[in-house]
Amino acid sequence: MKQLAFPAWTIAAATLFFSSSCNDTSNSTPENQTQDSMTTKTNPGIQQEKYGSVDGQDITRYTLTNTSGMVVKIINYGGTITNVIVPDSAGNQGDVVLGFDSLSGYTQTKNPFFGCLVGRYGNRIAKGRFTLDGKKYQIGTNDHGHALHGGIVGFNRKVWAAVPQPGDSSLQLSYTSKDGEEGFPGTLQVRVVYTLTAGNEIKIEYSATTDKATPVNLTNHTYFNLSGGRDSTILGHLVTIHADRYTPVDKTLIPTGELTPVNGTAMDFNVPSRIGDRIDKVEGGYDHNWVLNKKNNTSPEFAVSVTDPNSGRLLEMFTTEPGVQFYTGNFLDGSLTGKNGMKYVRNGGFCLEAQHFPDSPNRPAFPSTILKPGETYKQTTIYKFSVKS
Repeated sequence: MKQLAFPAWTIAAATLFFSSSCNDTSNSTPENQTQDSMTTKTNPGIQQEKYGSVDGQDITRYTLTNTSGMVVKIINYGGTITNVIVPDSAGNQGDVVLGFDSLSGYTQTKNPFFGCLVGRYGNRIAKGRFTLDGKKYQIGTNDHGHALHGGIVGFNRKVWAAVPQPGDSSLQLSYTSKDGEEGFPGTLQVRVVYTLTAGNEIKIEYSATTDKATPVNLTNHTYFNLSGGRDSTILGHLVTIHADRYTPVDKTLIPTGELTPVNGTAMDFNVPSRIGDRIDKVEGGYDHNWVLNKKNNTSPEFAVSVTDPNSGRLLEMFTTEPGVQFYTGNFLDGSLTGKNGMKYVRNGGFCLEAQHFPDSPNRPAFPSTILKPGETYKQTTIYKFSVKS
């Protein structure tokens, strides 16, 4: 493995075009337009441009560039990663995340959580119900009668306050989720910091506080395809997951409560394996939580690596979280038109959602996701890019 080596093109390539503010988000800036004179440089490593508006609130796109030239673009609608531009082993640049050419794609109801922050509770809560301190709560249901990724209007559809940070290519996002939002108790103050490091890492640091006990499970839902758009699916990607157990699910993807060994099953990725080799043995495809082999939950540890043999690109994930949801884009069906007119087909991308386990508020045996007043929720996940020699 070697570190990414970028040609000195990227500052110019990261310079972006301002779109005029309008309530019709279909007029947002296309990804392929540039205009140097209208870009505002906020501090070294970060540029920003207006990207449209949602319900009268301005949406801004931030471009983070590190000293090696890696580029990450983020909008404050949903805290969404819209682009990650890295080279392959031959030095050819490619955008390795799924998404849309303009804001209207991200605001549409069919957007399958491309690139966004999800919460207050990432993944599923069975029937949207849980009991906390003797009181029953009902969350908005949006997935086969269950609450998925925070309910009907989760954090992925919120406009976050964004502040570029001094020094590194770093952007802080914050959002206040009021008591009762989507049925959750307590006012939750959330802060997420995206940092593009000199080591070609996207570091995501989450923190939150509350004034009432509440479930919290924050994560990022970026879809990756390391081919950079050359392959329509990720079935040829090689995956390693550092986990000896996973949480099996019922037909509606709610955990049964068991922690089942992966040994001898299609869920065993302790040795690098092609996604497509055994996916047909998993009903519906991979959309499960793996129980990571971890020493502690205080510092990020290696969890997953994914390699695209054709491009040579390597993605490694490190996290403080006890689990990871590995999802292979099973619900993509070719009906979505993404960047540059590309149709996103089944298995067109994969997600690595660092998390606590699904339905934990209803599973006392799972690690607790309850945040109490006076405590601070913290989570750190790192996506590191390089190329295989």
